[in-house]
Amino acid sequence: MFALIAQDAQSSARLGTIKTQHGEVHTPAFIPVGTQATVKALTPEDLEALGAEIVLCNTYHLYLRPGHGLIQSLGGLHRFMHWEHPLLTDSGGFQVYSLAANRKISEPGISFQSHLDGSRHLLTPELCMDVQKALGVDIMMCLDECVPYPASHEYCSSSLDRTTRWAERCRERNRGGNQALFGIVQGGMFRDLREKAANELIALDFDGYALGGLSVGEGTALMREMIGHTAPLLPVHKPRYLMGVGTPEDMVEAVGCGMDMFDCVLPTRNARNGMLFTGSGRIVIKNARHRTEEIPVDPDCGCYTCRHYSRAYLHHLFSAREILSYRLNTIHNLFFYLNLMAAMRKALAAGTFAEFRRGFHAERKSANDTLTEEGV
Repeated sequence: MFALIAQDAQSSARLGTIKTQHGEVHTPAFIPVGTQATVKALTPEDLEALGAEIVLCNTYHLYLRPGHGLIQSLGGLHRFMHWEHPLLTDSGGFQVYSLAANRKISEPGISFQSHLDGSRHLLTPELCMDVQKALGVDIMMCLDECVPYPASHEYCSSSLDRTTRWAERCRERNRGGNQALFGIVQGGMFRDLREKAANELIALDFDGYALGGLSVGEGTALMREMIGHTAPLLPVHKPRYLMGVGTPEDMVEAVGCGMDMFDCVLPTRNARNGMLFTGSGRIVIKNARHRTEEIPVDPDCGCYTCRHYSRAYLHHLFSAREILSYRLNTIHNLFFYLNLMAAMRKALAAGTFAEFRRGFHAERKSANDTLTEEGV
C-alpha cells in the first residue's frame, strides 16, 4: 500500500505514495474534510483543480444521515458524491467524544444520542466496520475513544486498553476485506501509554497507523512532543496519519517527525469565518483595512481567487454574507494547504527539506515580528 520514495537526511521527513483502489495519494498529503460527503462550498471538480487526491468523510454523520444502507444501494460513497479518487472515513469516535453530555462509553461500544433527532444508538467496533465497508471507502479507521485534555494517567490507561480491544474487534470484523484499515494510537499526553499503544497496534498488523487524541486542548509544545516521541515508533513501511492537526506550522513540524497524512477543518472552517492563510501570515478579510485594497489576498498565490478577485471584493462579499464569499475563501485556503504539501514533496524529492523548513519558519517569524499576522 505504501511506497517510501525518499527520506530526508537531516530529519525523519519522507516522500512516498499510498496506492488504493481509486488511485494514488502522494505524501506528505493534506486531506480536505468533507464531513457529510461534501467539502463545504466546493464541487469535486473544484477539489481536483486544487490538486486534492483524497477526501475525508465522516462515519458518524453518514450513518445518521442519509444512512450507509442507502448510500450502498446507490452504488457506494464514491458514486454518491461524484468523487472517483481515494476516500477515507474516520471512525466516528471523535464526533461522539464531542457529544460528552449525550454519550456513554462501555466495553460493547459507545452509546450516544443523535444530535439530529435525539434517537439512541450504540456504535460498536463491528458496526463501525460495517458502516465503512458499506460506504466502500478506500481507507477505514478503527473505533477509538478520544480522551479529553487534561486527563489522568489512570483514565488514559483504562481508555487505551479498551481502545486496543476495540481495535482487535475491528481487525477481526474486517478480516479478508480489500479496504485498508488503520489503527489509531491513543494514550493521552503520556509517553509510556503512547509507546504501549503503538506496540500493541503494530502487533495487530494494520495497513496503516494514525495518531489520535491530539489538538484537544493541550499546548503546541506538548502536542509536538507527543508527535515527535510517537512517530518514530510506527513502522517505516506503513503510512502514518496525524488526525485533526492542521496549522501550517504544526504540519511542517509533523512532516519533519515522519508523518505522512493530515486532515483538519481549519482551512475550510476559517474560510467561512473570513480568516485566510498567506505566505506572510493570516489575514482576516472582514477587517476594515481591506475594504479598499485592490490587491489579491496573496500576491504570490496562483489560486483562482487570487487571480481574479481583490481583497476589497472579498471584504464586500463577507460583509454582505454572500455565499460566494465562502466559496472563494475556501478555494484560496485549500489551495494554500495543498500547495504547502506540494512544496514539501518537491523539497523532499530535491533533498532540500531542511532548507525549506528553515525558510518557512523564518517567513512566519518575520510575519509575526512585523504584525502582518492579524487578529480575529
